[in-house]
Amino acid sequence: MGDMTRRAVAFLIAIGVFAMDAWTKWLVETHLSIDDSRTVIPGFLNIVRSANTGASFSFLADAPAQWRVPLLIGLSIFALALLALMVSRVEKPDGPSSPGLALICGGAMGNLYDRVRVGSVTDFLDFFAGNHHWYTFNVADASICTGAGLLILSMLKAQRNHEVRVH
Repeated sequence: MGDMTRRAVAFLIAIGVFAMDAWTKWLVETHLSIDDSRTVIPGFLNIVRSANTGASFSFLADAPAQWRVPLLIGLSIFALALLALMVSRVEKPDGPSSPGLALICGGAMGNLYDRVRVGSVTDFLDFFAGNHHWYTFNVADASICTGAGLLILSMLKAQRNHEVRVH
């Protein structure tokens, strides 16, 4: 696959993540009230509509809105610009790095869109075991984490390939 094709696929992945995130949030927002819950897999997964006013893991959620919202929007725009620069400067995207960057970019766009639109991010995926709940998250968050994992794999792969060539 050529570099231009990989970049086009990465762009389509990012747009697809953004669209899937917006669609799933719309479904939750139109069918559930805040803090309303629907059981999907008993004892493991609920759909729970929540509004996260902070960043990942509700970081800064209790900070004053007059500076929290502009700060989070500004950081999101900066992160997207940095991601766009990284995608444009990758000379030869390898297998996991290009989709990894695309997943992160699409997820960042999804959460930025929510912050600009309503000042918070709609989270709804509630995984748990017994009384132990993970933070509620959304498609954008899952894409960002998956993309970060792919970038880590890419770095490990590059390091391993370099070590093989050096020895």
